[in-house]
Amino acid sequence: MVVKKGILNKLYVIVVLMTLFFVVIIFRLFKLQYVEGDRYRQLSLEKNIKNDTIVANRGNVYAADGNLLATSMSKFTIRMDVEAVDSEVFEKNIRALSESLSGLLGKPSSYYQNKLREAKKRKNRYLLIARNVGYNDYVRMKSFPIFNRGVYRGGFIAEQKTVRVHPIGKIAERTIGYDDYRGGAGIEGAFADYMEGENGWRLKQKIAKGQWKPINDVNEKEPIDGSDIITTIDVNIQDITHHALLKQMESFEADHGCAVVMEVETGKIRAIANLGKTSNGKYYEKRNYAVWESHEPGSTFKLASLMVALEDKVADTSTVVDCEKGRIYINNRKVEDSKRGGHGKISLARVFEVSSNVGVVKVIQKYYDKNPKKFTDRIKSFGLDQMTGVKIKGEGKPYIPDPSEKSWSPTSLEWMAWGYGVSLTPLQTLAFYNAVANNGKLVKPYFVKELRVGGKVEQHFDTEVLKEKIASQETLDKMRKVMEDVVKKGTAKNVYSPNFSMAGKTGTAKKYIPRTKNDKGEYEGGYYSNEKYVASFAGFFPADEPKYSCIVVVHSPKKEKGYYGATVAAPVFKEIAQKIYTSTVVDKQNVSDEISDEAIDKEYQEYYQNLRKYKTIMPKVIGMSGMDAIALLENMGLKVKFSGMGKVTEQSVENGAKVQKGATIHLKLS
Repeated sequence: MVVKKGILNKLYVIVVLMTLFFVVIIFRLFKLQYVEGDRYRQLSLEKNIKNDTIVANRGNVYAADGNLLATSMSKFTIRMDVEAVDSEVFEKNIRALSESLSGLLGKPSSYYQNKLREAKKRKNRYLLIARNVGYNDYVRMKSFPIFNRGVYRGGFIAEQKTVRVHPIGKIAERTIGYDDYRGGAGIEGAFADYMEGENGWRLKQKIAKGQWKPINDVNEKEPIDGSDIITTIDVNIQDITHHALLKQMESFEADHGCAVVMEVETGKIRAIANLGKTSNGKYYEKRNYAVWESHEPGSTFKLASLMVALEDKVADTSTVVDCEKGRIYINNRKVEDSKRGGHGKISLARVFEVSSNVGVVKVIQKYYDKNPKKFTDRIKSFGLDQMTGVKIKGEGKPYIPDPSEKSWSPTSLEWMAWGYGVSLTPLQTLAFYNAVANNGKLVKPYFVKELRVGGKVEQHFDTEVLKEKIASQETLDKMRKVMEDVVKKGTAKNVYSPNFSMAGKTGTAKKYIPRTKNDKGEYEGGYYSNEKYVASFAGFFPADEPKYSCIVVVHSPKKEKGYYGATVAAPVFKEIAQKIYTSTVVDKQNVSDEISDEAIDKEYQEYYQNLRKYKTIMPKVIGMSGMDAIALLENMGLKVKFSGMGKVTEQSVENGAKVQKGATIHLKLS
C-alpha cells in the first residue's frame, strides 16, 4: 500500500507539472497570437516585403532651337519566376515564348528553350532573361506567351532604371553636365533640384536571398518626370565651334583648350567647347575650362591697359611711343618684344596692333608708376575683378593685384600692363571684350533661357546688365577701331578676309609652372616655362556692328609647330566667324563693295536656304536597340522606317549630319 501511494503521489506531481506546462504554452501562444501578434506580423512583413523606389526621369535639356541635348531613357532588366508558371502552361507555351525571345534578342530559339527548361528543373525564381531592354521592347515582351499572364501566373519580372543619353554625342557634354555619383556639373548640376522630378514606388516580395520580385503588375505610385531646361546653345554654332577647335587642337597637339561664342547684345552663350587631351592623344570634354580655369591672359589684357590710359586721358591712340630696340629692363627684369630689333617709334594704336610689350609697359609705367592704385582701380571699374556669376558651378575667381597687398612688388604694375600677375577665366575675359563690342554695356553671360514644366514656360531668363557703361564712348570707339586693325594689318593679319570683318586681339603668354614637391620630396617649378605657352584670341564680328563675341584659348600647343596666338588661336576664331557668316543670319556682313566674290555670295545663299530647313543634327544610333533608337529619333521630330529586329546596324543619315525635322530616317536592325 505504501508503495502504491508513493507511485500515485509521483503521478499526481507529474500531472500537475504537465498541466502547468500546458497552461504556460497556451498562455504564450495566446500572447503571441493576440497580444504581440501585430508586432511580429509587422516584423515578418518588413523582412519579406519592401517598398522599392522608382526613380523619376530627369527633365530634358534642349538647345535654343529645340534640339534635344540630354534626355533620360528607361531601361529594364527582365527576369522570370519560372516556379510561378503552371507546368501545363509552361509545356504548352515554352516554344512560342522562346521563338518570341529569339526574334527580339537575337539568340536561337533552342537556346531559350534549354535555358527555360533548366530553370524549371532547378525551380529558379529569378532567371535573368535580358538587361538594358528599352521601353518599347519591354512592352512587347510583356505580351509574349506566358509573360502575358503577369507576375504571378506568368512569372514576368521587370526591374526599371533610367540612363542619361546625349543625342548629339560629346559636343558641349561638359556644359550640359551631369548630376550623379560624380557630383553635379554643368547645367544639369546647377538645376538638379528643378530637373529631378518626384519618385514613385512599387511593392516587392522577397523570394530568395537578395532576390525580390514585384507583387503587382503596376506601380503603387507612378513617378513624375522632372522639368525641362531650354538652353541658349545654338546647335549649328556649337557644331562649328567644336570642330574648329578640335581640328586646331589635333594639328598643334595641344594639351587642352576652349572656345566660346556669345551673343553681344544679350549675353547668351551660343556655343562653348572644352577639349582636353587623353593619354592616347584623343580629345574630349574633360573639364569646363572656359568657366573654371583662371590663368594669366597675356596680351589680350593689353586692351584693358590701353583703355585705362585713354579713359584717364593721359595718352591717346595717336601718342608716339618709343619701343626702342624691342628690349628694356624693369628692376633687372627683362621686357621683350617678339620682333627682333623692336618697332622703334610708333603710335600707341600701332603698339596695340603689333602687340609691343615694350610699348605698353613704357606707357603704363610713365603715367602710373607713382600712383599704381589709380591704374588698378580703373581696371576694376571695368568689372575685371568680379566673377560673371554664371549658374554653372565652379567658376574660377579673377585676380587683380592691389598695391596695398604684401605681394605687390616694384614690377607688379609693369607686368600687369602686358597680362602677367593677373588671373582671369576665358569667360571673364570674353565678358569684358563683349562689353567693348556692346558699346560699353557689360552683360552677364548665361546658358539657360527657360525652365518648362509640361511644355509650359515656368520661368524665363532675360539679359542681366552688370554695368551700363564700363568706359566712355570715345574710348570704346577708338579701341574697336584698333582691334579691327589688329586683323587688317597687325598681329592677326594672317586671318584677315576682305569678305567679312573681324576685330580682336591676339595673346601669347608663357605658362607659369607652380612650385610643387615631387615624389623624392624635392621642390620643382616656380618659374615661367620657355616650352609651354597659352595662345589666345578674343574679339567680335562683324567689326562695325558686332553680333557675336568669341574667345579661343589653347594651352601648351607643341612649340615646334607654333605657339603664338596669331598662329594657334586666331585661325579657330576665323573659321568660327566665317562659317557663322555663311550658315547663320548676321545682320550686317560688311563685305567690301570693291571685292566681289561670287562663290562666297552663292555659298551664303545656299547655307541660308538650308538653315531655314535644317533643324536638328542626326545622332549616332548604331549599336542601340531598335526600339530605343526609334523612340529617340521620333522624340527629335524625325520619322523612322526600319527593317529587321534587334540592334541598329545601319542608319541612312550619317552621325552629325543636319536633317530637317519631319525627315524620314531608315534603320537596318540585326
